[in-house]
Amino acid sequence: MIYLKNPLCLGMEESEYKEMLALGGMRQKHFEKNEVILSAGCTTHEIGLVLSGSVNIENLDLWGSKSILSNIGAGQVFGETYAFSRETLMVDAVAAQQTDILFWNLDILVHTPHPASTWQPKFIRNLLQISLRKNLALSQRIFCTTPKTIRGRLLVYLSNQAAKAGSNYFEIPFDRQGLADYLNVDRSALSKELGKMRDEGILTTRKNAFTLYGLSHEPLLYVSFSKAFH
Repeated sequence: MIYLKNPLCLGMEESEYKEMLALGGMRQKHFEKNEVILSAGCTTHEIGLVLSGSVNIENLDLWGSKSILSNIGAGQVFGETYAFSRETLMVDAVAAQQTDILFWNLDILVHTPHPASTWQPKFIRNLLQISLRKNLALSQRIFCTTPKTIRGRLLVYLSNQAAKAGSNYFEIPFDRQGLADYLNVDRSALSKELGKMRDEGILTTRKNAFTLYGLSHEPLLYVSFSKAFH
């Protein structure tokens, strides 16, 4: 059941989910890789739950330079702030691969009162928690792009990913171009720096899989973060 693995329905019973479903506030759609799901400059009253695949949240400036602000994987939500506030989108949501999305209509589920329901206060509470987590994720990207050097940015980002995985071996949700866009650096310069770090024994990598190595007398994450800002 979708509701069991759905952050929007945390704490809900199956009967409550079925009440929401009966209101007609959900629809499912498939997107091909690189297909735009939501466009900057538009408005939306729907939020998206990624059922399969993943979505990149991208910013494209007037000169055509693209930055990836975040990657939304299966089981995660996007567009909630814009749908709730009805503000114009400042970013694009783009399918990073073949992706299936379940859209939730906030005009029906939030902006229309359902005073007799037990699910609506839970749904709104879950939306708030998701939004707060997104703020933390954006803060993490700021940390990743603060160091002035490419190596510094890589070490902060990769250390973050290792901490999340609880292991010095982990996979990231980006290919090389996506990682360059996320860290706001040139792709060829990024690849060159990764090659240097590999030759120095700092890491090994194959496609989007990484293994980080620390000094024997220092914790891995301490080494990575301390080097990043020097």
